[in-house]
Amino acid sequence: MSFQRRASEKTTELTASVPVKLLTAGSAACFADFITFPLDTAKVRLQIQGEQPVRTVALAPATINTSASLKLNPTSVPATQHVQYRGLVGTITTITRQEGFRTLYNGLSAGLQRQLCFCSIRLGLYDTVKTFYGSLLKENEAGLQIGTRVLAGLTTGGAAVMIAQPTDVVKVRFQAATRSSTGRRYASTLEAYRTIHREEGVRGLWRGAMPNVGRNAIVNVAEIVCYDVVKDCLLLYAHMPNDIRCHFSAAVVAGLAATIVASPVDVVKTRYMNSPRGQYRGAIDCAIRMGAKEGVAAFYKGFVPSFARLVSWNVVMWISYEQLKLVIFDRNQS
Repeated sequence: MSFQRRASEKTTELTASVPVKLLTAGSAACFADFITFPLDTAKVRLQIQGEQPVRTVALAPATINTSASLKLNPTSVPATQHVQYRGLVGTITTITRQEGFRTLYNGLSAGLQRQLCFCSIRLGLYDTVKTFYGSLLKENEAGLQIGTRVLAGLTTGGAAVMIAQPTDVVKVRFQAATRSSTGRRYASTLEAYRTIHREEGVRGLWRGAMPNVGRNAIVNVAEIVCYDVVKDCLLLYAHMPNDIRCHFSAAVVAGLAATIVASPVDVVKTRYMNSPRGQYRGAIDCAIRMGAKEGVAAFYKGFVPSFARLVSWNVVMWISYEQLKLVIFDRNQS
């Protein structure tokens, strides 16, 4: 008897049409995004911190003495770079104090649009694509069928990005914008789409698409495949009932795995998508320059809020999704 069949015997099998799967997955993801959006905003602010060039302070010639000129550039001195955000709680507190609580939800509409496009595809089509690859690969049905699951995760994750990338670009730009003297970059989500298209062309809306495909394909495998396998193992080997306890445990493991493998790509994606036109030649150039300037640790900037966000997002999303399945999906008693 196959591993998945033995695991499915622990609960009633639920079936649904593809449109219902897409709608259910998108709805669960939107709810999770709304709950955890402030954590995502904090993560973005921490990730872009440090990318601005070091400022210089001009010195008047009269203030430069002989001893100083041996140590300092006679025309400028690097100013100490100001670190505005420190830690998850500190970042959220600083944003709320300086810009208001609503700023934590900047880009929410684009974020919800992204989840409706993105998660409905990567999660809603996962089972369908997994079944397709299973018929092609014909892996040992008694095993975990890791290859089939990984291929399904990579496929749905990559396909979702190519469709939903403009929403991700707009979301990141809104989250990265601060209330400075020049004001916010965009007044609304619709204006952001129009402005980016007008100033940067169609390519601007798909800026960072390739690192984002890599990032989200990896995250998709870490989240969905991890959750899928861990849940089946808990049902089969730990004899855990198919309830919230099982879903919560599998979601925490999935969130941790996603954070560890995706953080470096996520930082590069955020920096590149938020950068002015011409600042970087591409995502690889962005990664090389960031590593040379800030070190390897820069690739894990915002790790704590990223971990908090991904784990909490996975917990809310998977529990919501599983509960919606119980309500919406048809019960197959055959």
